[in-house]
Amino acid sequence: MKQISVSIEVSPASYYDPAVVALCAEQQTELEERYAGTDEAPQGIDPEATFLVARIGREPVGCAGLLPLGPRMAEVTRMYVRPIHRGQGISRLLLARVEDLAREREVRRLRLETGDLQPESIGLYQSAGYTRVPAYGRYVGSPLSLCFEKHLWPVRS
Repeated sequence: MKQISVSIEVSPASYYDPAVVALCAEQQTELEERYAGTDEAPQGIDPEATFLVARIGREPVGCAGLLPLGPRMAEVTRMYVRPIHRGQGISRLLLARVEDLAREREVRRLRLETGDLQPESIGLYQSAGYTRVPAYGRYVGSPLSLCFEKHLWPVRS
């Protein structure tokens, strides 16, 4: 079988970019289905977040946001890849790029939250060097939330 190589472009976007809005709406629907009967799905898009959008050609296939939490601390938020494009390394690429963006902004501690019914996300984060931490911020008291953290170090030139 011949393997086809696909070029994935990652570019910055605002929270109101149509691609971000559409991808976050799809994520919302998926999480509402996965966590049916709970109120665990995220609501809205935080306007303080800076987004990155992954595209194949002109088609937006995934996104990730970086939300400031405090001095030298930020959160990876709204990480999502359309189901048809999963398993191609797009999530890993988005996570690496959002970490690069965090470093550019002198973030040294990067946090994130995922749900306990998302083993693929948990595996991605752990394999990328994130470790479990106690719930923080709006996730405190959420029984289905799993929080992770990674310390970032400046890239040396």
